[in-house]
Amino acid sequence: MAVSARVAAALRGVSGILVTPFDGDDQPVPGKLSPIIDRAVGAGIGALTVNGNTSEFYGLTLEEARRMQAAVPGLVGGRAIVVAGVGRSVKEAASLAKAAKADGCDAIMIHQPPDPFRAPRGVAAYVERVAEAADGLPVLLYLRDDSGGLDAIARLCAVPGVAGVKWATPNLLTLAAARRAAPHLAWICGLAEPWAPPMTAMGARGFTSGVINVAPHLSMAVLRALEAGDFEAADRAVLAIESFEKLRAQEGNGANVSVVKASLALKGEDVGAARPPAAWPLAPAATDALRGVLAGWQKASG
Repeated sequence: MAVSARVAAALRGVSGILVTPFDGDDQPVPGKLSPIIDRAVGAGIGALTVNGNTSEFYGLTLEEARRMQAAVPGLVGGRAIVVAGVGRSVKEAASLAKAAKADGCDAIMIHQPPDPFRAPRGVAAYVERVAEAADGLPVLLYLRDDSGGLDAIARLCAVPGVAGVKWATPNLLTLAAARRAAPHLAWICGLAEPWAPPMTAMGARGFTSGVINVAPHLSMAVLRALEAGDFEAADRAVLAIESFEKLRAQEGNGANVSVVKASLALKGEDVGAARPPAAWPLAPAATDALRGVLAGWQKASG
């Protein structure tokens, strides 16, 4: 599928995945994203995703996901493209996809169905139905499991409306083979900054990021180095966020969102708790380590 030059350029950059802010009554408060969005856009982030994994998509009700999807484009105000994550049951995913254009989103991202009994051809049927409901918006596939094999991936890539793939498995050779089979699509590193250099070497362009909620300039440093072909500089830029990412990987990756939300709270931007089953609150040792990471970033910036 052909996409606009603006959307294509944004997808080759940093795709920031926004948190979902909650108030003291555990209700979504989209307006609390304003300083986060302003900071990200100011740093040069060109694509912002609502209802991604860092957004706690699977912890939201359908109504809450729709509320966030409807609110974020207005907060962004055209300063970046907005990608709406959709998923869960095929009816829920299609419902969100159908509303995305009217809500002002520029593309949708289809979460890979987590159903334990999914079949490769069933996933293809799922994507077909959701892509059709998107009413012409570009569709990104979010692939976190490539165990179905190259034929199944190729079938997904051939679904009308599919414009790109967020590749979120560490299987680099499979990524390279899949990209060669569908070179017309946008292939994006879906495992954030640490995996961006090797995936870039395999032909991916751009990467997802949760760090952008807190320190988008660090994500942009990785991007600029990769765009310049300077892998040593990219390695140094990734090293600057290594401790942060290690904290997010704690408790079986259950601290992924928690560390981002705790960082914002420590910065004076309280966006509420991470909902169960995420790890919340952070363990005291993790909180102390996080304070050290943020202090180091502050010192490095001046």
